[in-house]
Amino acid sequence: MKNQDNNAEQILLSNASLDDLIRKKIENEYIAEIEKAKEVKKITHETDISKVPANLIFSAKSVFRIYNKKSKTETCINGIQAEALIGVQNNIRDKMAKGEISSFAAGDVFVKFEYAEFCK
Repeated sequence: MKNQDNNAEQILLSNASLDDLIRKKIENEYIAEIEKAKEVKKITHETDISKVPANLIFSAKSVFRIYNKKSKTETCINGIQAEALIGVQNNIRDKMAKGEISSFAAGDVFVKFEYAEFCK
């Protein structure tokens, strides 16, 4: 913080024009954004639903596996599609959002939480 104060004071004392000051500020912000973009974000692949943040359980970042009882097939869907399968069963939706249960049955399908990917 003190370094920034000294830099601002030096810039003001250097008799720079307003255009130069604006250009310098934009360049500094641009450099900061580039450094932020270069940082490697660690992506977590969590299979335990109780450790996944509630807002990510029914999102596109989570994966559920569906087992169809009639046709004996299985496929994967995202959290948005899984929430749609829950329909009006609000108690199941609430329990899954809290991480208490990781699977449910809806009609002829059995839906199980597989994993969610998110940055920590």
